[in-house]
Amino acid sequence: MKTLKNIFLGIFTLLMLQSCLVSGRPNMDFFKQSVYDFKGATFASFNVPVFMARPFIKKALREDGESEEVIALVKKVSKIKVMTVDNGSKDMLNEYSRYLNDNNFEEWASIKHKGENINIRVKQNGETIKNMMFTVNSDKELVFVDVKGSFTADDVSKVINAATDK
Repeated sequence: MKTLKNIFLGIFTLLMLQSCLVSGRPNMDFFKQSVYDFKGATFASFNVPVFMARPFIKKALREDGESEEVIALVKKVSKIKVMTVDNGSKDMLNEYSRYLNDNNFEEWASIKHKGENINIRVKQNGETIKNMMFTVNSDKELVFVDVKGSFTADDVSKVINAATDK
C-alpha cells in the first residue's frame, strides 16, 4: 500500500512539474490557431501552476513594496499563462488585437513606460471579470500574460494605479 502511495505521489509530482517546463511553442489560443505567418518569430511559453507560485508572488510583491490590496488580488487568480516572442512584428500585434476584439475583450488601459507599451484587456461576464490579458511590447520583443480568475473592476483599477504610480 505504501509503495502504491509513493508511486501515485511521484506521478502527481511529475505532472505538476511538467506544467513548469518552458515550451518553444505558443500556449496562447491566437498563436496556436492562427493562419498568420510568424516569419521567424521565436516563442517561449509556460503555464504557471498558481498554487505553487502564489507564495512566491506574494513575497516578491511585499519585497517590492506593493500595497496589500494588490497582494490580496493574487488570491483571486486561478490560472496564469506567460509567453514571450522574439522577432515579433507590428502586424503580429495588430492581428492579435483584432483577435481579442473578436473574442469580446475590452481594452481597459494602455500604459507607456520607458519605451515599452503595456496594454490591458479584460473579458467580462456581467460584473465579474474572468480573464485579463496583458501585452508588453518593446521593439521586436513581446510578452503576453493571460490571467484567469474572478476579479472586479475595482481590482483591475488597483493594478492599473499600482503600475502607473511606479
